[in-house]
Amino acid sequence: MTLHHKNGVVYFTFPVLDDLGIIHAFFMRYGGVSSEPWKSLNLATSVGDSRVNVIENRRRITESLGLEQDSIYDVWQVHSNKVMVTTHPRDLETSHKKADAIITDNPQVSLMMLFADCVPIIFYAKNRNLAAIAHAGWQGTVKDIVGNTIDELRQRFLCDPDEIVACIGPAICTNHYPVGIDVIKSIKELFDAETDVGYYKDEQFYLDLPHANELLIRQKGVNQVYQSGICTAENTSDWFSHRGEAGNTGRFAAVMTCKRKIL
Repeated sequence: MTLHHKNGVVYFTFPVLDDLGIIHAFFMRYGGVSSEPWKSLNLATSVGDSRVNVIENRRRITESLGLEQDSIYDVWQVHSNKVMVTTHPRDLETSHKKADAIITDNPQVSLMMLFADCVPIIFYAKNRNLAAIAHAGWQGTVKDIVGNTIDELRQRFLCDPDEIVACIGPAICTNHYPVGIDVIKSIKELFDAETDVGYYKDEQFYLDLPHANELLIRQKGVNQVYQSGICTAENTSDWFSHRGEAGNTGRFAAVMTCKRKIL
């Protein structure tokens, strides 16, 4: 991944999308106005931070990417398998729709989702110039939100899997993600018994959420899959982490567009 600094805001991009000129970003927690424990670039009002702070932080991330602040479309993330398609931004005074993936074919729309350990996945369909973003915790993984997103790209927009690029952003890694018996059972029902999606240590199973989602993406025929390799729980000075900070934290933003940079 490539690191960028812009007016105090810091974010990563994937070179494969940079080479295509596609504007996208995974924002670290620097350069915002929020105080502890959301310091500083928190993008969620649901965690106790003020709406004024969050709106200012939204302004800063869009400005850093050269996007209009009112171009954002976001949803109320509920750990579902629901995929929304939008052709327009969401007005700040309009209620959120509930979903865990969003697709757009409008370059004037900036898709945004929020994270603090769950897996952010961005998709770009090159031939159709389509952007998508998905949010996958363990529930979204079990419900195959990434598979539903790819199905929507294929069925509604007639995308070929070969044209789809999938990039998996910073998320909690295996070493910091012990899960219970119910989660283990649900996850293992998705894969063959031999498939490696984690490991046991001291009779506790540790789940590899980013890898599990990569496997689900590849099952849909998408072979261009890239991993950030960044663990949020290991790097709480850089990223918000629900587990790493015992739930007392903010949310970072991933932004995906089908807008190309002006070269």
